[in-house]
Amino acid sequence: MIFGIGTDIVETCRLEKWIKNSLIQRFYNPKEIAFLKENSSIQRQCEYFASRFAAKEAFSKALGTGLCGFDLKDVYTVIDEAGKPALSLEGRALQKVKEQCGKDYVIHLSLTHEKEYALAFVVIEKLD
Repeated sequence: MIFGIGTDIVETCRLEKWIKNSLIQRFYNPKEIAFLKENSSIQRQCEYFASRFAAKEAFSKALGTGLCGFDLKDVYTVIDEAGKPALSLEGRALQKVKEQCGKDYVIHLSLTHEKEYALAFVVIEKLD
């Protein structure tokens, strides 16, 4: 059963200031920030962080809480061996989704970005 869906779009140029002023430390998990060491292109970094921020927002919309009640660092994107993105949760974000959906749930994530914009789409599915 679909519990919730969420989508969000972010203008990639917003993230350039965050990267230059170290504001990403405030909103991103260290596992996401490690990307900076691997990619020197500012455009690529902006697209990456914009899509990840859109994923955090889309998750909060799918959960129905907005950005309240958990730390944005507790929601982060991982990529599997095939290149498919997935959301990982920890801390209060994990607690909130378990309160809402029980222990059996799946979070589906789709990301896209094209120069000026990044978009994320999240579906939370209850399995019981």
